[in-house]
Amino acid sequence: MALLAAVLLLLLSLIRSRSDSAAAVDDCVFLGHEDRNSLYEDGDVVIGGLFPIHYSPVAYLATFKTKPTPFMYKYFRSRALRWVQTMIFAIKEINRRSDFLPLLKLGFHIRDSCDDIPVSLRASMLLVNGQPQRGISAESCAAVNRTVSPVIIGDAASGVSMALLRSLGSFQIPLVSYFASCSCLSNQREFPSFMRTMPSDAFQIRALARLVSYFSWTWVGIIGVESDYARFAIQLFLQESTRYGVCAAYTHLYPVVLSQQALNELVDIIQASSSKVIINFCSESEMLVILEEIQYRNITGLQWIASEAWSTGKSLWEKSGDILTGTLGFAIQRAEKIPGLKQHLTNLKPSHIRKTAFFAEFWEELFQCRLNGSVNTHSHGAVNYFDREMCKGTEDLNSVYSPYADVTQLRVSYNVYKAVYLVAHALQDMSNCKSGEGPFFNGSCADMKSFKHWQLIHYMKQANFSVLGENISFDQNGDPIAYYDLLNWQKMPDGSLHLVKVGFYDASMAAGRSLVINDSAIRWPAGKAVQSVCSDSCPPGSRVVRRKGEPICCYDCVPCTEGQVSNVTDSLECSHCSEDTWPNEAREVCIPKTIEYLSYHEIMGILLCAASVLGASISVLIIAIFFKYKDTPLVRANNMELSFFLLVFLTICFLVGLLFIGEPSDWLCRIRYPAFGISFALCISCLLAKTTVVLMAFRSMLPGRNVMKWFGVNQQRASVLLGTLIQVIICVIWLLTSPPHANSNTGYHSAMIIAECATGSEVGFWCVLGYIGILACMCLLIAFLARKLPDNFNEAKFITFSMLIFFAVWITFIPVYVSTVGKYIVAVHIFAILASAFGLLLCIFAPKCYIILLKPEKNNRKSMMQR
Repeated sequence: MALLAAVLLLLLSLIRSRSDSAAAVDDCVFLGHEDRNSLYEDGDVVIGGLFPIHYSPVAYLATFKTKPTPFMYKYFRSRALRWVQTMIFAIKEINRRSDFLPLLKLGFHIRDSCDDIPVSLRASMLLVNGQPQRGISAESCAAVNRTVSPVIIGDAASGVSMALLRSLGSFQIPLVSYFASCSCLSNQREFPSFMRTMPSDAFQIRALARLVSYFSWTWVGIIGVESDYARFAIQLFLQESTRYGVCAAYTHLYPVVLSQQALNELVDIIQASSSKVIINFCSESEMLVILEEIQYRNITGLQWIASEAWSTGKSLWEKSGDILTGTLGFAIQRAEKIPGLKQHLTNLKPSHIRKTAFFAEFWEELFQCRLNGSVNTHSHGAVNYFDREMCKGTEDLNSVYSPYADVTQLRVSYNVYKAVYLVAHALQDMSNCKSGEGPFFNGSCADMKSFKHWQLIHYMKQANFSVLGENISFDQNGDPIAYYDLLNWQKMPDGSLHLVKVGFYDASMAAGRSLVINDSAIRWPAGKAVQSVCSDSCPPGSRVVRRKGEPICCYDCVPCTEGQVSNVTDSLECSHCSEDTWPNEAREVCIPKTIEYLSYHEIMGILLCAASVLGASISVLIIAIFFKYKDTPLVRANNMELSFFLLVFLTICFLVGLLFIGEPSDWLCRIRYPAFGISFALCISCLLAKTTVVLMAFRSMLPGRNVMKWFGVNQQRASVLLGTLIQVIICVIWLLTSPPHANSNTGYHSAMIIAECATGSEVGFWCVLGYIGILACMCLLIAFLARKLPDNFNEAKFITFSMLIFFAVWITFIPVYVSTVGKYIVAVHIFAILASAFGLLLCIFAPKCYIILLKPEKNNRKSMMQR
C-alpha cells in the first residue's frame, strides 16, 4: 500500500508538472485514457462525487502485448444511480435557495468508482486535478482549473475509501463518505481529512452483538469479504460478543473476486457447521455470488444476519429464491421523505439521457431496448445489445418498478443528501467569517475564491446543522451519532420483498435500552426462530463444565452434587444449601430438611406406644389380681410386698418407653435416660431381693441356721433402696456434668435432620447401662444358685429364665444401638425396654396367674411345699 501511494504521488506530481509546463504554452495535455464517462456541472465550487455505479469486473487476462482495454463490469447498480441523482438534486436545491450561499454557486463532478480501488484512485485523481468536460475547450488551463474539486463525497466502500485517503490524505483533501462504515476510518491521526455521514461499524457491531444475544444465538458463523471493512468488523464483533457469551462457530474471509474454488471452500464451511445463524460482512456483489451457490446446493434453514452494507439490497431478492426470507439486518437511518426527490428521479426522458452513458445504460437495461445515438458501451442482458429493438420514446419510469425510483428506503441516499449539506454549511460558515475574528492565524479568514483544503476541513468538523428536522453533528472522530433500523426481509403474497422495520438501535440511549425489538412483527425462515447453540442450555439443577480446547459456548451439563443447587440456567457453579435445608429432587431450590424422629403418628410409633400401654395395663391387671388374692399362699410366698413393688416398677418401665416417642426436647431428654436407668434398677433390685429371699429362706430351714433374721422385710426394702440409690447417684452426676440434650443431627443423612437425644456424656450413659447389667448379673447368679431348691413352686427358676431373656435382649441391643441412627435407634431402645420388661413380667408372674386363675386347687400351702 505504501508503494502504491508513492507511485500515485509521483503520478500526481508529474500531472502537476505537465500542467505547469502546459500553462506556459497555453495548452493542457493529459496522460492516459481520457475518460468522458462522468457527470459535470460548473460552479464556483465543484464538489466531487464517487459512486459505485458498476461492480463485479469481468475476468480479463492481460497479454502485455497490447494496451489493456478498459475494464467491463457484470452488474449495474440502479440504486447507486439514485445516490448520484440525490447529490445532484441536493446541489441544485441549495443553488435555488436565496438564503443559503447566495453569492456562491455549487457545481458537481461525479464519476463511477466501480467499487474497485484502481478505478477509484484514477477517478479521484481526475477529480482533484481536473479534466476538460464536454463543452469546455482544452486550449486553456484555466478551463481545467475550474473543474478541480476541493472535496469529494465518496466512496461507498470502506476499503476503497481507505485507499483514497492514503493517496489524498497527504494533500489534506477532504473525503466525506456516505456508506463507508469501517471503524478503522475513525482514526483521525491516520485519516485526519476523513468525515462521514455513515455511523462507524463500532456501533453496528454492538447492535449485532446485542441482537444475537437477544435471541439466544450463542453459536454464530461469521464470514466477510477480504477487506479492511470486514476484517475490522469481524475483529470488533469477536471482542464485543464475548460480553454476551456468544461464540464464533467459524470465521472465514473470502476474496473479493470469488473463484469457484474459494466459493466451494466457503460454502463447504457453512454446510458442515452446526451453526444456523450467519453474519456476513460484505457488499451486494459478493453476497449475490454466495447466494447463487447456496441455492444451487439447496442449503436451507439458515438465518442470515445482514451487515448494513447489504441489509437493504433488494437486488439480491430476485436471485435468492426464498433463501433470504426472514433475514435480519441493521440499516442506517431512513429519511421518510426528501421533498421533490421523487419527481427529480423520474423526470428522465430519452432525449435528455442518450448522451449520458450512466443514464443511457440504466434506461436501456430497464426497458430492454436501445436508444438512438446512445453512448452506452455496457450490455448486461442475455440478448445481444445490437439485437434489441429501438426505444420507442414513450417509456415511462412511473410505469415500472426500479430501485432507482424507489424512494421508500432513502437511507444511503439520505446520507448523500446530508453529505452535500455538510459541505454547503461548511462553505456557508466560511463565507460568514469576519476578518480579525476568524479561526486561523491572527484571526484571519479563508479566501472564498482560493481557500485551502485544510481550511474547509476545519469548518466541516465544526458543522452543526439541521436537515429535514434532524440535527446533524459529529464527534471528535468525524462520526455521526449512530441510529439503526432493524429490518426483517418478508415475502409478500405477490413474491416481492418487503423490508419491515421490527426494531431499532439508538446508541445515544442507555446500554440496557439501546436495542428495542418487536418480536411479534418478525417473520422467520421456518416460521419460528432458529436455535443456534453449540450446547443446549444447562437447566437449573446443573452446572456448566467447559470442554477442553473448545469455545466457551461448547460445554457439558453436569448435575449439581449432593447438597448443592443452581436456580438459574447455564449456572457456572452450584451453591451449597444451609445446614437445615436440602435440594429438592430437581436440585433447583433448597427446601427445609425433613425432621426425623419417632412420632406418635407413624405406624412404628403407634405400635410401640400400644405395646407400652399394653405392658403397663397387664402389669396393673396383675397387681389387681394379686391384690384380690393377696391372702393366698402363692401370692404371699417370696415376700408379697416385693412382688407388688416389682409390678409397680415394671409398670413404670413400660410407661418409660413412652418418653422415647415424640420430638425430643431438652427436658424430655433429661427425663428419658434417668427414668429408664432408675426404673430398671428398681426392678432388678427387687428381683435381686426376691432371689436372695428364696436363697435365704432355704438356708434358714437348715438345722442350726436362722439366716432370715438378717434379711427380713426391712433389710429387703433397704436392699432395694440401696441398689436403686447407686443408680440415682450415677444419674445425678450425669445430669450435673454433661446432661442429655436435644440435638439436630445433620451429618448422618444429608436430606433430613435427625432430631435425637444426645447422651451428653457417653460415659454416663454406659455407666447407667452397666450398673443395670451388674445388678442383672448378681440376680442371675443368685437365682442360678437357688434354681434347684426343693420348693414345688420355686420362684428362682423363673427369675433365672427371666434374667436369661433380659441378657439376651440387652446383649443384642448393644451392637444394634451402636450401628443404628435416628428414629430406628430409639425404636430399638424402646423394643429392648419392652422386651426385657415383658420377659420379667411374663416369666415371673405368668405362672402364678395361671395357678391363681386356672388352677386354684394348687394354690395352697400343701401343694407349694411338695417337691
